[in-house]
Amino acid sequence: MTTGSEEQTEESVTGGRQAIRGSRMTRQKRAVASLLSETGEFSSAQDLHARLKEAGEKVGLATVYSQLRTLADSGEIDSVRGDSGETLYRRCDLESHHHHLVCRRCGHAVELDAPEVETWARRVGGSYGFRHLDHVLEITGICDRCSEATN
Repeated sequence: MTTGSEEQTEESVTGGRQAIRGSRMTRQKRAVASLLSETGEFSSAQDLHARLKEAGEKVGLATVYSQLRTLADSGEIDSVRGDSGETLYRRCDLESHHHHLVCRRCGHAVELDAPEVETWARRVGGSYGFRHLDHVLEITGICDRCSEATN
């Protein structure tokens, strides 16, 4: 049983979303989720682990990976594949299905609600006889700030 203060902490960490059914909010998960709530950009597990260690958290890299996977599987955070192939994680403001436009240099991300992509995916999938479609769209580029910094 959790106390009122633990419930409040869990709700603030999960951004008001329902906690994962059957999943405990451990100290490590709370630390990872809290850091993601403070971080607006996509970050790697290694980067998050380093920041947690700097903040004095005693959490191993394997645990960070495990907690990120659990949070991503539950839909509490989003993940994208960076140019190097590394998975990057971020807590998004949009709870519904959406896509990302991500800067390859600084990681700045814009959440895209793109109904035209959903329409296109259904049309293309249907034309090949596919049903129950799912998709992930990640658009990468260089943001204005990074473009100006190189000029």
